[in-house]
Amino acid sequence: MASPKARARNIYTKLETVYGKPAWDDGKPPVDELISTILSQNTNDANRDKAYHALRARFPRWEDALAAPVAEIVAAIRPAGLGPQKGPRIRSVLHTIKEARGRIELEFLRAYPPDAARAWLRELPGVGPKTAAIVMLFALGMPAFPVDTHVHRVTGRLGLRPERMTADAAHDHLAGLFDPDQYASAHLNLIRLGREVCHARKPDCPRCALCRMCPFFRTRSASQGQAPNGRVPTERKP
Repeated sequence: MASPKARARNIYTKLETVYGKPAWDDGKPPVDELISTILSQNTNDANRDKAYHALRARFPRWEDALAAPVAEIVAAIRPAGLGPQKGPRIRSVLHTIKEARGRIELEFLRAYPPDAARAWLRELPGVGPKTAAIVMLFALGMPAFPVDTHVHRVTGRLGLRPERMTADAAHDHLAGLFDPDQYASAHLNLIRLGREVCHARKPDCPRCALCRMCPFFRTRSASQGQAPNGRVPTERKP
């Protein structure tokens, strides 16, 4: 059996063969990425983006949002859902950054070692390992492997992590399996696989490009009395 790192490398290569190398040209500053990630919790990308753009249209500067009643933030981010929870959290994050730095910006973290930048972000109200990792990877250009619900589910089925490992613990575990220059592509392609094929309730295993290297698929096929030789989709060049 291949080592965990070799399995990770094979999975990374296969995903890029099928899905290509995903582009992340978001270009948001770190504070904007942080707020966008808070908005993304428990909603889809379309609603997150609607809420983010509505928030920025209402408050062109983050200082304007901080000075406004929290009810105005809640109203602006309504498309993302959970406004009564996310609105105060956003306000609290902005306040904490302003209190610590004198202005609302996170560019200074670029000069920090990754572990120190992660620790600083984790001190912000409501910022967990996933949110911190997304800001580090996509806004600060630092090595971090974000684990959302799709990544956690798919990597568990693929045997890339222990079955009972929590999502929080999986951040460091998966970061040790992939190379830093693979983090962004692996993260985004695993999410795509989880959204399009490896669904939580009804995974479409016969359509999965990774089924022949997937322990979950082999176990599922054996329990259903089927041969573990699912149909692999046509591969597309990036």
